[in-house]
Amino acid sequence: MATNIQGKVVAITGASSGIGEATARLLAQQGAKVVLGARREERLKVLAAELEAAGGEARARAVDVTKRDDVEAFVGFALEAFGRLDVLVNNAGVMPLSRLEMLKVDEWDRMIDVNIRGVLHGIAAGLPVMKRQKAGQFINVSSIGGHAVSPTAAVYCATKFAVLALSEGLRQEVGADIRVTVISPGVTTSELAESISDANAREVMREFRKVAIPADAVARSISHAISQPADVDVSEIIIRPTASPY
Repeated sequence: MATNIQGKVVAITGASSGIGEATARLLAQQGAKVVLGARREERLKVLAAELEAAGGEARARAVDVTKRDDVEAFVGFALEAFGRLDVLVNNAGVMPLSRLEMLKVDEWDRMIDVNIRGVLHGIAAGLPVMKRQKAGQFINVSSIGGHAVSPTAAVYCATKFAVLALSEGLRQEVGADIRVTVISPGVTTSELAESISDANAREVMREFRKVAIPADAVARSISHAISQPADVDVSEIIIRPTASPY
């Protein structure tokens, strides 16, 4: 199936660490042309250089997914580099958990901006390109938090439920040419929990995250969705630790 990945142009947000980085590494090994986006440009450049040194094709550009113009420029950069866009992985996300009574409204806004608007900006930038090509695939990263809500995670879960709704609506609208996949990871080794400012929530999450899968496990699920024939749309994958009750 990896032959269906060979030569595809795949743009990935949140590519400087975690799931995004692991996905870039795997797809580059499988012959994809990867375009790396994140705010930490220096990390992207190091990763792109590593992938190129290993025989892959990679480009890097800083992108803030909360800014529509930035995401438009990122997609334009992919087109300029490789002439088309086959897959857009909307992966950037933040998770500053806290109980609602803490009233961390700025953190709520940040989650809405990155986790929802970031995906919408990716759709807005990528959809016209894929419609012109009459081919393409969006891979939107949600979470098990998009399926079940828990204390401290109400806003985060709301944003991930939104990713499911947006993805399903997009899938129904785009017809037979464009595929839409949602990846819903369980606890995964990443820097996501580092954004938690509330000490109690951070400690709870540290304990919760002791059972986790590596980021490359999620990368393999993304690869699986991309590798299917064009007439097969993997709508959703939930992937989590075998030992996880969540």
